[in-house]
Amino acid sequence: MQIHYLEIVTKDVDAVCATYAQLYGVSFSEPEAGLGNARMAALPGGGRLGIRAPMHETEEPVVRPYLLVEDIDAAAGAAVESGGEIAHPPMEIPGHGTFAIFIQGGIHHGLWQI
Repeated sequence: MQIHYLEIVTKDVDAVCATYAQLYGVSFSEPEAGLGNARMAALPGGGRLGIRAPMHETEEPVVRPYLLVEDIDAAAGAAVESGGEIAHPPMEIPGHGTFAIFIQGGIHHGLWQI
């Protein structure tokens, strides 16, 4: 199991980026439009951390890990069979891969295929 992308949605992007930069010595990119204007930083092991603002007024702050999978359709199906509810079906982000989101136990879980 490997976290490929760790997404933090917050109304205070600059403050959270500054805190992570100070605590962990990471640098953040300018906002990336293809990833919801997330500011990105590298994670050890090749993953990435993205911090972004909510994309609409009803989106709540959340910390969502996206685990790397080989077959996103099969993984999303297995999540549903295990009692999860698909919140966002598999969708390709050009140049980044394909992601999906499911909710189980009140927790957001992400899947990512590259």
